[in-house]
Amino acid sequence: MYSPTTKIIDIGRRPIDDYVFEAIVSFQEGIDNIILKGRGDFISRAIDVYWALKDRLGNSIELLDIEIGSERVRGRMRSYIALKIMRKY
Repeated sequence: MYSPTTKIIDIGRRPIDDYVFEAIVSFQEGIDNIILKGRGDFISRAIDVYWALKDRLGNSIELLDIEIGSERVRGRMRSYIALKIMRKY
């Protein structure tokens, strides 16, 4: 049975192009789904990474789901956004 693989890319301080490159390489290595996850101040940066990836790959990717919420990180509650992206064949 075929099961899709998923990779989580945590968005932080690195340049946006680094995350775009990491996502493209992951797709080329056979990863089917990527989750771009931005916490706190990096929520808007995660969205910027998605749009840069969409500009680069166009219709070969699809936004499957957007999840927003909060989670405990090092004893503090932190807001996050998770964008689930699928590679289309």
